[in-house]
Amino acid sequence: MEGEIRTLLVLAFLGLAILLRFDAARFGAAEYDDETAPGGWRLALRRLTWYLLGIALIAALYRLHDRPVATFNFTPGDDRIQVVFGGLAYGIFGTLVAIGFAYWRYQRFRLPAFIHYPGGVINSIGTAFIDEAVFRGALLGLLLTSGWTVELAIALQAILYGLATRLGAPGRSWGMLAISLGIGVVGGYMTVLTGGIGAAILGHAITRFTIFVTTGHAGQVRPRGWASERFEAETLPPEGWEVVSQADDSPYRAAWYPFPSGSVPAAGLQAGPSAPQLGDGKPTAPTSPWSQPVGERRPTPDGWESYAGDGDR
Repeated sequence: MEGEIRTLLVLAFLGLAILLRFDAARFGAAEYDDETAPGGWRLALRRLTWYLLGIALIAALYRLHDRPVATFNFTPGDDRIQVVFGGLAYGIFGTLVAIGFAYWRYQRFRLPAFIHYPGGVINSIGTAFIDEAVFRGALLGLLLTSGWTVELAIALQAILYGLATRLGAPGRSWGMLAISLGIGVVGGYMTVLTGGIGAAILGHAITRFTIFVTTGHAGQVRPRGWASERFEAETLPPEGWEVVSQADDSPYRAAWYPFPSGSVPAAGLQAGPSAPQLGDGKPTAPTSPWSQPVGERRPTPDGWESYAGDGDR
């Protein structure tokens, strides 16, 4: 009777740990660790709560099961040298994948601000430990002891892990989902080969941190066309340009001025002839001379047409 109760408790706590992974976005942790998000210490406290809850659930699994090391592989591994070199090889491979993904997605590295690196390190290590202990440790161990073949057990836990990251949701990058599935598969085989989760944790942490460094995100990489920098490039004026408006009630009369922010047009400019009016009194286009650049001529930004003067178009 006691053994059955323990088994049910183990399944219950494992289910809670998996649900906690599904809910990482609510805590702003794992792939959803955005160091630039507002919230201050409250957001940091939510992240810390996620890590502490994950560790507490893993500790409960360790205490409840009568053979946690043999069943859950809650150990670094049988051979420490094999664990270290296997984890480093896994990390190097993950680093190459992350670099290739960053260049494929952005054609460059999007290095985060230096102040965000400590948070990135903590998130990479904490997330790797929780993920490997829950999915490659407890879940994979239970599947193997239940009679599943190694291939099927690794495939199932990897798919469930990919779903738990929620990287397949609309607006998320399919490349990041593929990387998470790869982490599940490679981590599963590393756990089986080494007899523990140490190598999987090491390789996972290195891969996750490299993704953070090369993409500027912990995992919230958008598909092509969704990135914020593309939106800003299409909607904001170029650096050194400013948008001004002649009238508060005339959004159509905005014009681009090629002078630094904070400066004003030269004195003495007079309004030109009125433009054709719409039915509600708003002009169809900026009126001269406000539609003309004021001040020193500067190069036309990429993608913009030049209307600097008569005949220059």
